[in-house]
Amino acid sequence: MTNTIERTQPHTGAEQPGEQVRARAGFGALLVVLALGLFFVMGLAVSFGTVRIPVGDAWAIVAHAVTRGGFEPWWSAAREAIVLDSRLPRAVTAAVVGAALALAGAVAQAVTRNPLADPYLLGVSSGAGFGVVLVMVLGVGAGALGAFTIPAAAFIGAMIPMFLALAIGGRYPQPTAIILVGVALAQVFSALITFTLLVLANENQLSVVLHWLAGGLGGARWSTTLFPALTLVIVGTAVLLAAHRMDLLKTGDDGAGALGMNVRRFRVVHLLGVSLLAGAAVSVAGGIGFIGLLIPHLAGYIVGTRAVRLFPVAMLVGAIALVGADVLARSTLSNTEVPVGVVTALVGAPIFVWMLYRQYRKAEQ
Repeated sequence: MTNTIERTQPHTGAEQPGEQVRARAGFGALLVVLALGLFFVMGLAVSFGTVRIPVGDAWAIVAHAVTRGGFEPWWSAAREAIVLDSRLPRAVTAAVVGAALALAGAVAQAVTRNPLADPYLLGVSSGAGFGVVLVMVLGVGAGALGAFTIPAAAFIGAMIPMFLALAIGGRYPQPTAIILVGVALAQVFSALITFTLLVLANENQLSVVLHWLAGGLGGARWSTTLFPALTLVIVGTAVLLAAHRMDLLKTGDDGAGALGMNVRRFRVVHLLGVSLLAGAAVSVAGGIGFIGLLIPHLAGYIVGTRAVRLFPVAMLVGAIALVGADVLARSTLSNTEVPVGVVTALVGAPIFVWMLYRQYRKAEQ
């Protein structure tokens, strides 16, 4: 199937191998640059805060922990605790969540062929929010898993509308049925959240739930980072291995089917992967918007729409974007922390509108 796609591309005989080598080298260099950019912005994330720690000292603390005391420390125990127990797990969580949401958004847009699709298209965010409301307001299962109660409730809640959408919408041959059911379920769970908060929640519960729904990384710990990281590794690996087949969908369902793809099964499996990535991200960071919608478009501007290149670039750009947004969220106001979901929306919306303007202006010329 991959060879079929390659045969349809124009080429110039003997020049093609050299061009392919240069393209691979350029793509590899881009990945290295993005990885270095992620390393840089994570250094800023570990350095910035109420207690400023030089970036060099911050990475020295990390290196000292990794090498298990390989050299003599020159910093205080308090600074080491700040870096290793608070800021570093938060930065790692932001990178993992950003990469997961960006990859989920890229896959969602590819399998639905809808540039406005995002990771929450099957109601994942609303379901997660309702799971958190059940724990915080109604006390269902409160404290059952200790520090993991809220993440577990959010993930379980996220999976409910996803499975309902697949069970109901998957009965119909039209690919849009699953998405339409997911949109309807998202509205239902949003209504349940609103009803519960307005009728049953007190002021303290209302504030906590609204803060969680806005998205934030204040509760990030090494223990809570493990689940979304494992989900990203497992689902991300599977998606990247199937990336070369994703481009077959550009020929349409009939064209992809003629090339041997079971389009319906392929789409359902990948929508399941999208929801797993989004559910794992939401469980530790709340409802963070625009990363899954904007970043795939930005990555497409950089490397084009071939999935095998788009997906890894989207993951790295998404990780950089969310770590940077979290730095802004922590440093914008001196006396309070802005929810990171507010930052991504305020920054992402104008960029998205600008990108749409450029795209449509170019199409008119």
